[in-house]
Amino acid sequence: MSSIVWRIEHFNVIDSTNTWVAKRALEGAPEGLVAFADFQSAGRGRLDRQWESPPGASLLCSILLRPDLAPDQLQLVVACVALAARAALVRLSGVRPALKWPNDLIVGDAKIAGLLAEIVSVDERLAVVVGIGVNLTHEGPANVVSTSVRAESGVTITPPALLDILLDELEARRASLDSADGQASLRDEYRRSLVTLGQMVRVERTNDAIVGLAKSVDEFGQLIVLVDEDEVSVTVGDVVHLRAHEAEPS
Repeated sequence: MSSIVWRIEHFNVIDSTNTWVAKRALEGAPEGLVAFADFQSAGRGRLDRQWESPPGASLLCSILLRPDLAPDQLQLVVACVALAARAALVRLSGVRPALKWPNDLIVGDAKIAGLLAEIVSVDERLAVVVGIGVNLTHEGPANVVSTSVRAESGVTITPPALLDILLDELEARRASLDSADGQASLRDEYRRSLVTLGQMVRVERTNDAIVGLAKSVDEFGQLIVLVDEDEVSVTVGDVVHLRAHEAEPS
């Protein structure tokens, strides 16, 4: 695949970069469109949770990608962006976050970044909008255990600087989405970075919650949890990593 032509649109204030990019995708915008903002008035996390950050304190951006993948493979696109963000943070600050299934970057137990992906269907072809927020100097809302790059490293990174390196790391991985060998390589990198595996977890789903051992991630990005002696595949859910006493039956 040839190099991606990144087309970056900067906003001082916007409601949501994901919403803006998704609308452009529906209008036929090609892969490589990026929106980043100093402030989002209606930024969203998973399950439509509101996510706010002071102006300039976080990288807030959304990226349009158009891989030729089946719908059940699109979690790999999110993994690709998460791995690129992780590598960019290592390069710029030395901070080496782990990945928490399905879409957070964490340091210890604290969240340093989160991703939100949306699928847009255009003429039977799927586009993926991947939004990411990285805490650079602000540690996130009080109701979330979170941290920032500056808190972890003492290094102050500007949003444009991180975006530049993130896109460089993403371009290095993007071609991997186009071949079976490349996809396998991405899955391996994702699994190696995924701290959730091997941990006792509580997965909070829409209508219930399960507790078990996070055993693996399958080729579609589903988390496989061993509950008693049964393997349960989780497509969507919030994961809490449990300490030993929390995992014991009451």
